[in-house]
Amino acid sequence: MSTQLTPLSADIRGEAFPVLTAEQINRIRPLSRVRKVKVGEIVFEPGDLDISFFVLLSGSMEIVQPGIQGERLIVNHDAGEFTGEITMISGRRGVVRGRVTAAGEFLEMSSAQLRTLVARDADLSEIFMRAFILRRVTLINRGQGNVILMGSRHSAKTLRLREFLTRNGHPFTYVDLDTDNSSQQMLDHFQVTIEEIPVVVCNNRTVLRSPSIQELARCLGLNAHITASEVRDLVIVGAGPAGLAAAVYGASEGLDVLVIEDRISRRAGWLEFQDRKLSGLSHGNFRTGTGGTRRGAGAKVRRQSADRQ
Repeated sequence: MSTQLTPLSADIRGEAFPVLTAEQINRIRPLSRVRKVKVGEIVFEPGDLDISFFVLLSGSMEIVQPGIQGERLIVNHDAGEFTGEITMISGRRGVVRGRVTAAGEFLEMSSAQLRTLVARDADLSEIFMRAFILRRVTLINRGQGNVILMGSRHSAKTLRLREFLTRNGHPFTYVDLDTDNSSQQMLDHFQVTIEEIPVVVCNNRTVLRSPSIQELARCLGLNAHITASEVRDLVIVGAGPAGLAAAVYGASEGLDVLVIEDRISRRAGWLEFQDRKLSGLSHGNFRTGTGGTRRGAGAKVRRQSADRQ
């Protein structure tokens, strides 16, 4: 059973969930395939990696957030709308479920194909990135994520975990055991004692008792695409103005560059530059992880989180 939260304002709804024109959809077709879907079909789940990007040609689908008390409805998508949020670019695991509510046809493309599209098409890049960022902000503001953190405001470890999730822009639900009357029911549900707080529930499946930041990051798959054995041409620690400038310059000269930062935002994060053409860099689209101005071997941007304290 799904429960509906307070609707978004008309202005935010239009920016976060825009309807593409026929001409814009036609520009997506060359990099996608048509997929026929049936009612009840689930196209992605929380915790999935490399989630496909969908544009609805016909039919409809709902985006919901599963929880121990059922599903919370986030939004319904109709023809002309598209799925996805910032995980499409960052490479992180998904945090929501997508389920078809009316049979139809969707355009489907991989996350790699989506990154290729936004590098080529500045107009679609601006639409997608603005929507993805607003959707993630909405999830954070509503506490709609695949993480439940149960702890005490007086616990230093609880505060560290809250800070880690917040600074990495990961939506989560916080249960204050000092004040929430339903907290004992949740603890009983997962057979957890008070002595084991803080407790983190990942993807409504895995229960972590008093986890470290490293354990939480692994559970969420925040660094799933970082391969320890992969050799880089250049590794930059720190994603401030100097670090980002060095990364862009190195990528424009054809280097494989990895920028390491302990938090993620529109400006920075784990930025993984790989071989690809840089095109159309501006202050705005660089902050959201797309684009470039110089033609070197290029850069593909992927943002992930450090799992250190």
